[in-house]
Amino acid sequence: MKLWATIQKDLKILFRDKVGLMLMFGMPVVLVIVVTSIQNNTFDLLNKTKVSLLVCNKDTGALSIQFVEAVNNVGMFKLVEIPSDEKEEKFKEDIRSNNAVLGIIIPANFSRQVASKAKTIAGKALNSFGLEGDVAKVNLGNLSSLTLYYNPVVQQSFKASVLGGLSSALQMVESRQVLKNLYFSINEKTMPDSLGNDMLNNKLSITEVPMSKSGDITVLNATQHNVPAWTIFAMFFVVMSLAGSIVREKLSGSFIRLKTLPTHYLVAILSKQITYLAVTLLQAVVIFALGIWLFPRIGLPALSLPHDRLGLLVVTLTCGWCAVSYALCVGIFAQTQEQANGFGAVSIVILSILGGVMVPSFIMPDSFKTIMAISPLHWCLQAFYALFLEGGKLKDIMTNILSLLAITLILLLVAFAGLKRKNLI
Repeated sequence: MKLWATIQKDLKILFRDKVGLMLMFGMPVVLVIVVTSIQNNTFDLLNKTKVSLLVCNKDTGALSIQFVEAVNNVGMFKLVEIPSDEKEEKFKEDIRSNNAVLGIIIPANFSRQVASKAKTIAGKALNSFGLEGDVAKVNLGNLSSLTLYYNPVVQQSFKASVLGGLSSALQMVESRQVLKNLYFSINEKTMPDSLGNDMLNNKLSITEVPMSKSGDITVLNATQHNVPAWTIFAMFFVVMSLAGSIVREKLSGSFIRLKTLPTHYLVAILSKQITYLAVTLLQAVVIFALGIWLFPRIGLPALSLPHDRLGLLVVTLTCGWCAVSYALCVGIFAQTQEQANGFGAVSIVILSILGGVMVPSFIMPDSFKTIMAISPLHWCLQAFYALFLEGGKLKDIMTNILSLLAITLILLLVAFAGLKRKNLI
């Protein structure tokens, strides 16, 4: 009865905290929708949408046409032809006005230089075989290069994939021309196109194997990444309400009055844990429901829940309990509500960064990867990702759960020590 009465009291305090409720529910909902929408556009750009590439071909030879066709066959570009007589400054303006981020200029002597380079390489190859071959007098180190213009907002990794696609197309044209020269030198007749295609396209296939624990192929999208991450962030943001509630009770003298009653303050601590653990579960339900039902209606991928529902429940409970324990520590040691709110908000943001919620953990320097182990959000995120992205089961995430339980136990021991030091129990 004492515990139930205390829970009712904590619920009334919670419902009066309108700002805290907005921070615990409103802010995560907005974040998960906005961030998922932005990242979903990035996923579509990299996986589905072709990138607009402006092409200004100043060459009139056949090899430049073959190169443009090879670029188009790469499959990642949507080519936009620009008149060959256009000035460089006008070309840059075309990139901006066409909302393109990439543009390429093929120099006027492209075909001649590629042909000369191919003839030189073929001649050297024939000479190395002991056959007589013509070596064109061309300086292979001073060939005119293709010019790629790109918007500065393009990330380095994306630019590297673009350069890889263009280099592949250029290598295809050069290799075909070298083969034609070799074939003509040996057989004194033109190489059939079918033979050239067979020689250039005879590549080993690449088999894709998903690194999922269940062996099933998991659909990776922005929703599967962001919904678990921002659910964890929302859970730990209960520090703004719970820590502030504890500070207010200390300042109002509630702790001292509890010592005069036939009860124990640990009952009040247990009540707060149960109340706010229920809040974290409700946060998870709300955000997961958004991912399942709202996201498809606003054009975002729907959230696919893990097959192991028991594992999902255990992870959610463990993460929620750790978040509540952290909020208890902050509230017990904070002297004022401003301290609780300021330190709580800043510390959660820092722990989110270290834990990989805001910055992917794989791009962090090695020194930070060691520090990640102290962030409970790291273990929460790894457990959720193992379920949502890797198709794992409860047994696969026991290391993460045990680590979270250990951190939770340490937080509770620190909170208990703080209560003893302040003579509150």
